[in-house]
Amino acid sequence: MADSTVSARKGSFQMAAIKRRDAREEVFRLLFETEFHGEMSPEEIYRLAMEDRDFEDDRYIRETYFGVREKREELDEVIARHANGWRTDRIAPVSRNILRLCVYEMKWGRDVPVVVALNEAIELDKKFDDPKAKAFVNGVLNGVKNELEAGKTDAAEPAGTAAS
Repeated sequence: MADSTVSARKGSFQMAAIKRRDAREEVFRLLFETEFHGEMSPEEIYRLAMEDRDFEDDRYIRETYFGVREKREELDEVIARHANGWRTDRIAPVSRNILRLCVYEMKWGRDVPVVVALNEAIELDKKFDDPKAKAFVNGVLNGVKNELEAGKTDAAEPAGTAAS
């Protein structure tokens, strides 16, 4: 299940488990911090965050954080298509990084259903963003969800069956 406890084995002992919601929040924090530390590499930010916040190296956190960083331009293009005239660099950093994280999970999340990614993004928004941003974030994410669903439908149609 997508929001079940994530754990890792190291040697013969079980490391402390981290809930997916907490791991997702940690990814959001890393992405947000990255906005303000352009002089540092993502690897440095990740390492320092692990030391400062004392969280274990977690596969989901690592893969998602570095995945969002790697796909940032593509994510921003998707977000911009649904942001109704807002350039991604003009969206508030909290909203921008919630959007990036959610769109990444919707497109590349291994075991994250779209509805879970959306719900978790709204929870992050409630916790960290301006209350007025919720409608904007929700609208952008629903537009992305519809685009992705339309793409899956188009891809599922056999050749020659599309409506003319």
